[in-house]
Formats: sequence, C-alpha cells, structure tokens
Amino acid sequence: MKLEGIHSVYFLGIGGIGMSALARWFHQAGYAVAGYDRTPSPLTDELFEEGIKISFEDQISAVPEKYINEKKGLLVVWTPAIPKDSVLYQFFTSGGFAMKKRSEVLGMITADHYTIAVAGTHGKTTTSSLIAHLLKSAGKPVTAFLGGITQNYQSNLILNTTKEATIMVVEADEFDRSFLRLHPDVEVVTSADPDHLDIYGDEETILEGFREFIKLLQKKGKLLIQEKAAAKIGTENLPQKGVKIYGLRSATGIHAENVQARPGSFAFDYEDGKVQIKNLELFIPGFHNVENALSAIAIALDHGLSPMEIKAGLASFRGVKRRFEILVQEGGKVYIDDYAHHPEEIRACLSSVRAMYPGKKLTVVFQPHLFSRTRDFAEGFSESLSLADQVLLLDIYPARELPIPGVSSEMLFDDIHTADKKIASKEKVFEVLEEWNPELLVTMGAGDIDRLVPKVKDWMRSRLKPELL
Repeated sequence: MKLEGIHSVYFLGIGGIGMSALARWFHQAGYAVAGYDRTPSPLTDELFEEGIKISFEDQISAVPEKYINEKKGLLVVWTPAIPKDSVLYQFFTSGGFAMKKRSEVLGMITADHYTIAVAGTHGKTTTSSLIAHLLKSAGKPVTAFLGGITQNYQSNLILNTTKEATIMVVEADEFDRSFLRLHPDVEVVTSADPDHLDIYGDEETILEGFREFIKLLQKKGKLLIQEKAAAKIGTENLPQKGVKIYGLRSATGIHAENVQARPGSFAFDYEDGKVQIKNLELFIPGFHNVENALSAIAIALDHGLSPMEIKAGLASFRGVKRRFEILVQEGGKVYIDDYAHHPEEIRACLSSVRAMYPGKKLTVVFQPHLFSRTRDFAEGFSESLSLADQVLLLDIYPARELPIPGVSSEMLFDDIHTADKKIASKEKVFEVLEEWNPELLVTMGAGDIDRLVPKVKDWMRSRLKPELL
C-alpha cells in the first residue's frame, strides 16, 4: 500500500501517544482523519481542537459515513491495545478494509526518508526528543515521531518547516516487535533489559529482537549503542563498521566526565576521544539522562552541529512530560513525577534523586503497570523501591491485560526493605500523604497515575513552608 493512494485515515485507539502523533502527521499533511478511543483524555482533547473528529463509542454508527462508503483509499490504523472483540475492530477486519498497525504505517512514512531510529527498553523517548531538539534548534530539517509530549514543543510530533529533505527521528518501540518495521540510516540502542515478557517470553528472545533490529541498519549506516546493551546483545552481532559505544563512565567509548548533580540540573563534560565539550548543563536531571544525552550529542556532531550549538541546544531542552519532571521545588518541598515502570528505570530515577537532594527523606508513590510485568520482575521492583524512605504502593494498572490469579501489589510489599510502607487505592493517596507530609516526593508509573499528578502538585504547593519561600 502506498501513501499516495490514501485519502482518508481512521485510527482505532487514536488517543495513544504513538497513534496520536501519526494522526497529527496525516492531518497536517492534508488527509481526512478521524478516530475512536475508549475514553477522553488531554491528548484526545488536543486532537479534537486541531480539527480531528473523535468518537468514544465502540459503534459503527459513530464512524463518519465518508470513511465507510469510500473504502478504496481509506486506511485503518489500529493498535494492539484495542481488544479483538471491539465492535469497530470486528467491523473493519471482516469488511475487507485496508488495515495496518501503527508500526507498519510508521515504516511506510519513514521508508523514503533518512531516518534516525532510537530503540531501547528505557530512555528512547528522552533520547529521541533530545536528538530532534538539538537538530531543530540548530536549523536542521527535522520531523520527529515521539513517545511523549515534549515541553519545548508541547507535542509528540515535530514537523520539518523547511524545504530541505527531511531528517526523520522516530522512536523504535520493541513492544510487539514494532521496531522491525523501520528502515534506519542511524540507530541508537539505549538499553536492552528484559521487558515485555508477555510478548517475548524470555530475555534471550528480546535480545534476539534487538539483534534483528540492528540488522535493519541501511548500508553505510551508523549505530550508537550503550555499553551494557552492547555486551548483552553481543559485540559479535554488531556491524563491523560505523559502531560507537557509549556509557556514562565508559573507559574506551563516548563518556561523560566531571558529572555534577545539582538541584534541577546535571553538569558534565562530553568526551569521545576526538571531541571534548566542557561545561555542559542538562536541565532534565538524572545520571541516566546524562547518558541519554551522550548519544544525542554524538549524533548532533555527526550531523554537523558545532560544540556551541550543542551546548545551547542542551541548555534549552526542557524535557518530556512525565520524564523526571520537577513540578515543585520551593518552600522546603520537592515533587518529581516520572514514567518509570521497570525496576531499572526506578533504580535510575531514585538514585539520581538521592544524589540531587542528599539528606532529604524520600517518599515514593508507585503504581505497578501490567500484571505480567509485576509478576516477572517482582524481586527487582521490591529492591529498587527499597531505595526510598517511604513507599506507597497503588493497585496494579491492568492496561491491556486481564488479572492474573495471585498477582497484586502485595507481591512487592513484603520484600520492600523500607520500614515505612503502605498499600492504598488511588482514592486514599491523599490520606497517606497527609499522614506522612513528605518533603521530597516522587510519583512513578505508566498507568493512570498521571491523572493524580496535577492534584498532587497542588497539594504539595499548599504545604510549602512560608519561611523558606
């Protein structure tokens, strides 16, 4: 199927972060766009305001007639998050409509463009957003499909506004093997930890998925890979040429020196053996984000950016919503929200928070995501959450899954070594916060905990100490 043969696009699950970016791209490219999602959200509100028709009823009557009557030239884009018993899914699949997954469509769009694809079980949203920002802030012709809402652009889509040939920056998502649909000229692999075992089954199979992704690299392409990921995937499985290995403290590859944790930022020097850029400052804190920045800087250098352009772009980057987002930092109170939903992400986040605010009591509210992930990584979750002084566990957010007998937040509770710990429903969160009165609070999770964030921010601000303002 070719893009030039399409006049209309209907999205099943239009409110997803990746789906909504595609919907925006088609809409701004002049296609007729509409879609369905289960519930309204800030993302669907924004799409509606941009002129995209959205229904929240899983009924055929909710689909505009144009999309049903003009089958030829209609593309239906769907996400695996849509249940197979959905009325609309059943209608389109049985009706002979052209249907493609989001990853297939992203592959179609990027096939004819120079593409930088960022993969990894953690860090791909921040890294791809930072690459896109560095290039765009230096005037490069960038279009980016991102897995989060960037603070600089207030969108998950960045469009090339020049007449030059587009550089595509995309998130290469390993879920459902989506990243195997792409045609990358440059690849970044930020991490290769076991995850999505409901799809892959075991760690070796997901590593094989990353090896297959690396094989997609175009001839004369370039690969930047984090050193631990390279070791897991196997250096013998990497291309013989065009490979750069990076790591926060790598002894031989791209690395950072003089890393300093500050309240609200991290400072460091970039080193790659040939180029040194001193006194860089990144206002999205975290040791893991410094590491993400290393690969973005290397790509920026490869695309002709000067050290001064990189330093300015890095300093102006404001991050991605829900990625180590500092929401309150005044009056003796600090509140940070993060999307962390894997033990390694939790460990990276909390270790960085400890370094930034030494001596403060650290309180964490965590919502586990998926029954299968909670079961598969229970020990790791308990260990990483034990870095906090106080832990409040919420119920598991099921997302696309049905409950698994015996799997609940209680699986994590007993093995969390923190003495001050509780389990509560979302409705009881503020009762616990009132009791604990945290000075340094972190909320974490990939479920609907984001709905609580504005209320928690207001609550923390109401507890500021006037004498410290």
